[in-house]
Amino acid sequence: MDGTTEAGLEAVMTLSEDARTLWETATALARAAAAVSPPKHPLPPLLFFTDPERTPRPWETAARLPAGAGVVFRHFGAGDTLETGLRLRAATKAAGVRLLVGLDADLAERIGADGVHLPERALSAAYALSGRRPDWLLTGAAHSSEAIRRARDLDALVLSPVFPAGGASADKPALGVESFKAQAIRAPCPIYALGGISAANVVALVGSGACGIAGVDALQAAFRP
Repeated sequence: MDGTTEAGLEAVMTLSEDARTLWETATALARAAAAVSPPKHPLPPLLFFTDPERTPRPWETAARLPAGAGVVFRHFGAGDTLETGLRLRAATKAAGVRLLVGLDADLAERIGADGVHLPERALSAAYALSGRRPDWLLTGAAHSSEAIRRARDLDALVLSPVFPAGGASADKPALGVESFKAQAIRAPCPIYALGGISAANVVALVGSGACGIAGVDALQAAFRP
């Protein structure tokens, strides 16, 4: 699903210029990557990553995403985890958006999520999860070529930071598009670009081998109500 149905196209046309740029570029990347290496499960072209501090009302952004996009709910042990997860599940179902839960497979089961996103330190959990829930979409974080090499049993990896970024990636050097492209070629599965991506620079990723884009602040700003 890439948001090109009549209803999906109408929804996209109501978005801000930045949101349309991000979505249209993401879907173009997804189509190009799938043509080279069809994924095991259909992948969302765009992933919105939540953060308790930076995205305090993530369900509002989720409700504005085009059908076929995805949300990665990272709760980091926040006290309102279940409530937020349920609100996200309701918003994503209504919007035709898939929902992944960061690391917490039990929470993913409880709220009826579509899969799990694993941090780099927990990539080895993909084997057990893929056997337990073959219907789930499984993604994982990577910040180095070593992490990419040891990734197994995942539908996709999310490599960061591609561009200078904030948040947890603020102290990590940016890969740049050429380095990202080299990593994408060697990756054992499709690979998303994350980190510092905005409507102003996303077009630079065309031809990079990325299967889509991911973000936090830029997506929240572009898809705000």
